[in-house]
Amino acid sequence: MYILLAIIAIVVIALVGIYNGLVKKRARTDEAWADIDVQLKRRYDLIPNLVETVKGYATHERATLDEVLEARSKATQMTIDPSKVSADQMAQFASLESGLTSALGKLLAVAEAYPDLKANQNFLELQRELTDTENKIQAARRFYNTNVRDLNIAIETFPSNMVAGSFGFTKREFFELEGDSKEREPIVVSFRDEA
Repeated sequence: MYILLAIIAIVVIALVGIYNGLVKKRARTDEAWADIDVQLKRRYDLIPNLVETVKGYATHERATLDEVLEARSKATQMTIDPSKVSADQMAQFASLESGLTSALGKLLAVAEAYPDLKANQNFLELQRELTDTENKIQAARRFYNTNVRDLNIAIETFPSNMVAGSFGFTKREFFELEGDSKEREPIVVSFRDEA
């Protein structure tokens, strides 16, 4: 009798431990997505100021400015709930973010042709903040993907897969941008006066 009670107690304790571990992994994954969301919003907020600053110097680069604003508009219209997102939705979101990054790269490349703009303190500060934000987005994305990996492994492995299935834990999608690979060169933005 005591042996049976001890076995039941051990099983219950193990199940509670597994459940609590899954809850912690899910919470860390949600927190990691919130970090991405904060950095993306910071980038979205910087873009209009950057465009306005460039517009003052590069008025005949209207197409590039419009492309950046349009990419920003598209990116801000899509919101993601990482606990319910499908692979297609995450791919669409990643595509919008990659489009915005590409448009920003074109804008910053255009700015290279304007020496007065490159020397403008407001522009230099915005460029520094944007570079810092891009780095934080990359770090937050890596942190999120690490947490997604850990959660997904826990959901798929025995015996936690039995607990996960019973309590509705679901796998999450990774946040990978288009063109992610080890061969891809990072975009380096440098505005130095070469006078």
